[in-house]
Amino acid sequence: MSDKKFQIQKKPFVVPTDDGKYIGEHFGKASDGNSEISIAHMIAPPHWSEPFQTPDFDEYTFIFEGKKQFLIDEKEIILEAGESIKIPAGTRVQYSNPFDKPCTYISICKPAFDFNKVNREE
Repeated sequence: MSDKKFQIQKKPFVVPTDDGKYIGEHFGKASDGNSEISIAHMIAPPHWSEPFQTPDFDEYTFIFEGKKQFLIDEKEIILEAGESIKIPAGTRVQYSNPFDKPCTYISICKPAFDFNKVNREE
């Protein structure tokens, strides 16, 4: 539902993945064309990881359930439910869930997440 004063998102854009991670973008480039900010519901399965990346956007993460590991300039940081982090644009980071339970979290990117600006390493 949407009008000039608000927009309710009931059917986020589900980003196709091949690693078992759930990404449901509620607002952002893929869901509503917003390039200023993206907000996504994420579920990282147990023992999931992605390559290092150096995004051209700030990323905020809030953990709802489970734990998530961040390697930032080779420093290991582990967040648990109720904790959050801001990672500024231009920071080299690797996200993972090396634990035995899924991690449910919200990711907010400003400007919006863009595959062309995530700069993942091979």
